[in-house]
Amino acid sequence: MGFWDWKSGHQFQRLDSLVQPGSLDSEAGIFCAEFDKTGLRLITGEADKTIKIWKEDDEATPETHPLDWKPSLMRKRY
Repeated sequence: MGFWDWKSGHQFQRLDSLVQPGSLDSEAGIFCAEFDKTGLRLITGEADKTIKIWKEDDEATPETHPLDWKPSLMRKRY
């Protein structure tokens, strides 16, 4: 799961959701996500029957989480 800044496109945080002990690795999916009333935390409902609460990494900088997205200006033909 990744979090990006809307204006700059900077990915300031990337997280991997770990399955709970006793669950299958295939149960590492996120079914739903919703921000809390403050808009600071993201609450997810996951396939391994857990609810997880995520918050922004306050110490993230462009140096610690570099932007590695290179858009292509060429149109692809299929």
